[in-house]
Amino acid sequence: MMENELLDERERDLLRWRSRRGLVENDIFVEQFFRTYGASLNVRQAQGLTTLMNLSDNDLLDLLLKRKEPTGDLDTPDVHEVLEMLRSRKPRASLAD
Repeated sequence: MMENELLDERERDLLRWRSRRGLVENDIFVEQFFRTYGASLNVRQAQGLTTLMNLSDNDLLDLLLKRKEPTGDLDTPDVHEVLEMLRSRKPRASLAD
């Protein structure tokens, strides 16, 4: 699968299910993310989201609230892009710009 290829509905639904969180604050960010960007998610963004969802709830919340920024293995363009999307309150015209 190519990085910029859009996810199909099944892949998107599976990613959404896997992104459920135990902390309601994180769930709010994730639900808003899927409402805003779900239909246009590509493989690269799904990889970035999966990386973030592998974090503990508290570590993820620290990133979402800008208490911390990605470092080490998290400091990748995919993670930064998805983190910006998760933090965003409104859709952006183009994330590639």
